[in-house]
Amino acid sequence: MSLSMTGYGQAVLYHGGYKVRFEVKSVNHRYCEVMMRIPREWARFEDGLRKEVQRQVKRGRVDVFIQKERDEGQNSYVQLNEPVVQAYLETAELLADKYGLDRRIGVSELLSLPNVWVDRDSIDEAEDPEWEQLLLDGLGEAVAGMLEMRRREGRVLAADLNSRIERLEVLHSELAALAPTVVTDYRNRLKQRLAELQDGALLPDEQRLGMEIALFADRSNIDEELTRLRSHLGQCRNLLLSDEPAGRKLDFLIQELNREVNTIGSKANHLELVNRVVEMKAELEKIREQAANME
Repeated sequence: MSLSMTGYGQAVLYHGGYKVRFEVKSVNHRYCEVMMRIPREWARFEDGLRKEVQRQVKRGRVDVFIQKERDEGQNSYVQLNEPVVQAYLETAELLADKYGLDRRIGVSELLSLPNVWVDRDSIDEAEDPEWEQLLLDGLGEAVAGMLEMRRREGRVLAADLNSRIERLEVLHSELAALAPTVVTDYRNRLKQRLAELQDGALLPDEQRLGMEIALFADRSNIDEELTRLRSHLGQCRNLLLSDEPAGRKLDFLIQELNREVNTIGSKANHLELVNRVVEMKAELEKIREQAANME
């Protein structure tokens, strides 16, 4: 099933007097890049959370936001972070001895310093073995919502790409039907031009004329390009039906399709062929833009 790289999911869980909100959003990216924004006290869980996202997402930039807030009706309790306070006091003593400063440090000044107060529940969290699994569960729910959105948009993209591939297949059939007429039209134009130049006074050299037409037929032959085009279009269809990520492979196939179409355009010396080549290039550009949104 084709997936888009654009999606959004969210989830909420409650534990230990906290409400934890998960938001996950993804956008286009060449590779799989996961950016985490989580509370500092959960930094030790970051690697496991990132791996959980990477397990389910193969391509795209994924931003993960995890926020916690105290649940309504729950009181917040703080306590003095004594190791930090002791470190501040010792540092003050060192500065006083080294620079001859006043040793006194007020209580109000001390309490205003960073990390002097600590949320008592944050200490409990570090010892709570349930938090890691709860965070994985909440993140998994948010990622599932994001993937569902990616699947819905992926179906729309796949339908659009399939319709454009069908149009390319029609144009391919028209090119195959026109190809044999290129040499015939060239021979008729050449004979007409020779007749105009000679004014009927001299008969054309049929052997020389045949050699010229044979050389033109060899230069303008597009059978190989048409065969490769048909093969590439078939591979594009198979990719859209497969369960594997198709974006990068589609990008490669589109480059190959463009190369074959350009070769046909350079060989073609026929107005109808050139018109169809132009239309094929326009369709391929639209396919390229859409494929850039696929995982």
